[in-house]
Amino acid sequence: MTAPNEPVQPLQIAYSPCPNDTFTFDALAHGRVPGAPALDVTFADIDITNGMAERGEFDVLKVSYAVLPYVLDEYALLPCGGALGRGCGPLVLTRGPGDLTGRTVAVPSERSTAYLLFRLWAADTLPGGVGEIVVMPFHEIMPAVRDGKVDAGLVIHEARFTYQNYGLHKLADMGEHWENTTGLPIPLGAIIAKRSLGAPTLTRLADSIRTSVRAAWDDPEVSRPYVMEHAQEMDPAVADQHIGLYVNEFTADLGEDGHAAIRGLLTRAAAEGLVPPLGPNALDFP
Repeated sequence: MTAPNEPVQPLQIAYSPCPNDTFTFDALAHGRVPGAPALDVTFADIDITNGMAERGEFDVLKVSYAVLPYVLDEYALLPCGGALGRGCGPLVLTRGPGDLTGRTVAVPSERSTAYLLFRLWAADTLPGGVGEIVVMPFHEIMPAVRDGKVDAGLVIHEARFTYQNYGLHKLADMGEHWENTTGLPIPLGAIIAKRSLGAPTLTRLADSIRTSVRAAWDDPEVSRPYVMEHAQEMDPAVADQHIGLYVNEFTADLGEDGHAAIRGLLTRAAAEGLVPPLGPNALDFP
C-alpha cells in the first residue's frame, strides 16, 4: 500500500557525471539499496542543474550551495550526498605570477559556490577589484588561460590535478583562503529534493543515499564501471584522486561542521550582496 505522498513513479534526479557523484549514487541508481526509492537519472553539469532547480524541474538535484538561497522555498537540503571537504577548493590559475586587479577572469558559473568563494577572496585580497568576468564551461577554462584568451581562470573538479599539464600557475586557492579565515570545511555541492515529496520520502531518500555511499566505500571496485563510463576519458588514477578528495564524512552526513560551513558561506555572501539572505530555518531537514 502506498503511503501518503509516496511517489509511484521513479524520482527524477539529475547529478553530474563527475566521479564523486557516480561513486556516491552507484548502488542507489542501480537498485542495490533495499527499500530505496527508484531513480530516473539524468546527467548534467552543475550550471545546468542550478538552472533546473531555479525553474523547479526534477525531484532531486545536485546543485551548488550558492543556489540554495534561491530555491529553498521549493526544495529541502538533504543532510548527505553532497560535496564538502578540506583541501578541495577551487583554484585561480594564470599563465604566471601577477596581480588580478582589473584583469579578465573566466568562471564556470556566476551561480556557483566557486564564484562565491572567489568573490569573497577578491573582497579580502584585491582592493582594486577584478575586471571583466566571463562565464564558460569549466573544461574550456584552462585552454583559454593557456592561449591568452583570458587573464585568469577559476577552476573546479579534477582541474586541481591537471592544471600543470597546461603549463599554468596556481595564483590562489579559494578553499585554502576560506579554511584559513573561517576554520570550516569548504561547501561545494548540495543534494536537494522537493519538499512536496513529503517528510517520509525525503527521510527514506536521505537514508538510501547514506547506504549507497557506504556501499561504495565498502567495495569501491563495484562502482568503478559506472564511474569510468561517465568520467569523460579521465585517467583512472585521477578519478580515484577526485573521489578521495570529494567523497568524505560530509558526504555521509553534513553534521554540525557541515551545516556551520554552509550557513557561514551564505551569510557572508549575503552580507556582500551576492545572494539573498537565508531564513532562520531554511537549512532544516524535515
